[in-house]
Amino acid sequence: MQLLALTLVAWTHAGWTLFLRVAVAAGLGRTGAAPSPSRSGPASVSVVVAAYAEEAVIARTVRALLDQDHHAEVIVACDGSPDATAARAREAGAHLVLELPRGGKHAAQAAGVARASGELLAFCDANATWEPGALSALVAAFEDPAVGYACGHVTFVRGGDAEVPNQEGAYWALELATRRLESAWHSVTAGNGAIYALRAALWPLLRTDLGHDLALPHQVVRHGLLAVDVPGARAHELMVPSLEGEWRRKRRMMARMWGVVARDPLAGGLLDPRGLPPRYLLALASHRWLRYASPALHVVALASGLRAVARGGAGRVDRALLASQLTLLAGAAAAGAGGGTKREGVGAGGAGAPRARPPLRKGPLLCRYYVLMTASIAAGGLDRLRGGAPEAGWSPPEGTR
Repeated sequence: MQLLALTLVAWTHAGWTLFLRVAVAAGLGRTGAAPSPSRSGPASVSVVVAAYAEEAVIARTVRALLDQDHHAEVIVACDGSPDATAARAREAGAHLVLELPRGGKHAAQAAGVARASGELLAFCDANATWEPGALSALVAAFEDPAVGYACGHVTFVRGGDAEVPNQEGAYWALELATRRLESAWHSVTAGNGAIYALRAALWPLLRTDLGHDLALPHQVVRHGLLAVDVPGARAHELMVPSLEGEWRRKRRMMARMWGVVARDPLAGGLLDPRGLPPRYLLALASHRWLRYASPALHVVALASGLRAVARGGAGRVDRALLASQLTLLAGAAAAGAGGGTKREGVGAGGAGAPRARPPLRKGPLLCRYYVLMTASIAAGGLDRLRGGAPEAGWSPPEGTR
C-alpha cells in the first residue's frame, strides 16, 4: 500500500509531466488542421478587473492594460472597497469603474461582464501587471474557432523584504511547463486569475460563480471547445514574502477549490468523467484528482510504512520509502525550527541591533514548502466542511502590495 500511494504521488507531481514531454515530443499531442481566422479583423475585448482595497496598485494595473497594443475596454469592478480604489482607477483612465456593495470576487466579475461589450472577455488580477503584447497574444489564440478559453503566464517575483527564497516561483515554473504540455496534449486543466480570456458567448453557459482558475477550463472542454495555454501572454505579481503567509494564502485558495470539486460532482462538475474526451480525462485525473488526493495518499503511505515496520514485515523497499518520508518531515521541521531568515536578538552592532539568523539551506526550505503546500489542501478541505472561506471575505494577500 505504501508503494502504491507514493507511486500515485510521484505520478501527479512528476510522472505526468514526464509522460507529456515524451508523448508530445513523439508527435502524440493534439493534432488538427492549421486554424483559419474565425472572423475578419481583430476581436473586440473587454478586460474585467475585480478589486478590493487595491488603491496602492490599481493605477499601475489599469495603465498596463491601456498600454497594450490591442485596444481593450477596461472595466474595474470595485467590490465594496473601503479605500480610494475607485478614484485611483478613474484617474488612471479606466473606461468604466463600478462601485459595488461587498459581494465577493465572482459577483464583482459578473457585474463587470454584464456591462462589457467585447466579443472576448479577459480577466486580470488587481495586483497583476500585464507585460507589453500580452493582450495581443491572448486574442491571437481565438483566431482558432475551436478555442474557447486561453490563459497566459504569471510570474511570481520577490519583493525587497521577502524572508525566504522564491519557492513559489520555482513551483509555478513547473506548473507552467506542465500546462504548456497539457495544452499540446489536449487542453489545460486549470488556469490562473492574473491573465486569462474567454469567448463572451460562453459566459451564460458556464458556472462562473466558482473559482475561475479551476472551474472554467473543464467546463469549456465539456462544451466541445479547447482550453489553451498562451506562453506569450505574460504578467507578473509579487509573491507572498514568507512561507507562513503563502500557507495561509494557499489554505484560503484550497477552501474555495474544494467548493469547485464538491459542487455537482456527477452533474458536470470536476469529478464527473462523463462526456470528457479520453485525453482530457487522463489529464484531469493525473494533474487534478490525484493532486488534491495527495495529502490522503501521504497519510496512507506513512501509516502503511510504520505498520509494516512495527509488525516486522517491512522489506528493503518499504524501509527505504518510509525513510524518505521521515526525511521529508524532518527537513520541514528543521526549516520551521530555524525560522528562515528572520532577524532576532541583539547583534554586534550594539543594544537593540538586529541579528540575522543563519539562512537555512534550500533543501529543508523546499521540504517545508512541499509539506505546507500539501497540508494546505487538507486544511482548506476542513475549512470548507466547517463552512469557512466565505467568498465575500477575499482580500489582498499580505505583503503582495
